[in-house]
Amino acid sequence: MAYVAPRVKWRKAKTYRSDVIATAKAAGCVLRFWNSLLVGDELTLLSVLVDDECGYLVNAVYDTSNIEEWKNFRYNYRGLRLWSLTYEQELTTPLHITAGRGFADCLRLLLQRGADVDLAPGGTSALHESCDSCQAECTELLLLHGANANAVSEEGLMPLHVCTSPESLECAKFLLQYGAAVDGRTADESDTPLHVAARRGLPEHAELYLRYGAAVDRLNDEGCTALNAACAHPQELPDLQRYFRVCGRLLEAGARVHAADQDRHSPLHMACKNANADVVDLLLANGACVNDMDYGGEAPMHNILKVVCYKAAHQPERIVRALLNHGSIRVWPGALPTVLKHCSGSPRTIEVLLNAYTHLKVTDSWVEAVSAETFKEHKEFYESVFSLAMAPRSLQHLARCRLRGLLGNRVHSVVPKLQLPTSIENYLLLECRGYVH
Repeated sequence: MAYVAPRVKWRKAKTYRSDVIATAKAAGCVLRFWNSLLVGDELTLLSVLVDDECGYLVNAVYDTSNIEEWKNFRYNYRGLRLWSLTYEQELTTPLHITAGRGFADCLRLLLQRGADVDLAPGGTSALHESCDSCQAECTELLLLHGANANAVSEEGLMPLHVCTSPESLECAKFLLQYGAAVDGRTADESDTPLHVAARRGLPEHAELYLRYGAAVDRLNDEGCTALNAACAHPQELPDLQRYFRVCGRLLEAGARVHAADQDRHSPLHMACKNANADVVDLLLANGACVNDMDYGGEAPMHNILKVVCYKAAHQPERIVRALLNHGSIRVWPGALPTVLKHCSGSPRTIEVLLNAYTHLKVTDSWVEAVSAETFKEHKEFYESVFSLAMAPRSLQHLARCRLRGLLGNRVHSVVPKLQLPTSIENYLLLECRGYVH
């Protein structure tokens, strides 16, 4: 595939505004008003706003940056560190402060006093702030007062796109009730809210968007569907079930299990890369192809073996076993010492992998591939592996390999139908026993 350079995304330079209130220099009623916003003091807000001379504050724009502090760092490179070399204003409004902090009573007061509900001097609206902070009551208030549910921020995001945590579900519901575009796109990557929910592992959000008619296989600029996005996002152990639920709902809605991105990574490739065994089982049950190659010439089996060393808690042996039972290609025997070196910390994975071969040429390189610490921790297992250098595989194992060879990629479906004793069925399906023979 020819190299495609990433699209350069230009940002319009911000213009300096002189009609703002610098909070660092605020005094008098302005300072009282600002401080009351920060703590949600409704009574003080009201006492300031009833003064005709201070009524303008409800739509005032505040600059929360400190130019004097910036000047001090500007010529102090040790202190500068990550500070910008150019001064930028940080603009906000009373609505942004109260909506983002969940001060619903203060927000209601400001709206009743005529605050501009769609004012966005800093690039985002107050509605973006309330959704980003998961403030459902404030979100509803803003929408009731006419906030644009499809307002686009300076970064090209609509409010639905910033509903990125489980706690933002109620905000997403209110947005959709007030006309938010369920398939609205981000400016940068053309992600829909369903892409965002899938990538963040938000099953309830995904269910909500699908119920409102979201297109399940809409592609973003990288050629990814929501299913691709869910499978591709890095997943820690506590996250696995959330992503499993998301993928299950997408497949129920008709998501294409073979959809591949621009690099021909299928959902199965990415689920293996993230070592999510439940998602792998789900994809295989829905017809995913175990031997599809990406543009790098790698199959899903390659992806799981690459991550075994630091995903041992994810039960990578389950994935290797599932792939083999569905007819996956095996590792070239000459590469087994390398695999052993990188995957020896998961002896169960090594056991499943080695049991896919009728004969193994165990040499000194195998022994050298396993560190002394790993050997000591899993001594019984690795002694059984290294003993194969002096003895052939057992007749029982050879019979297993013969039957599996006859069944090919139907092992997973045929063996359970044979009504064999559980121990024999498990043996044929490469269940772990703690040793090889």
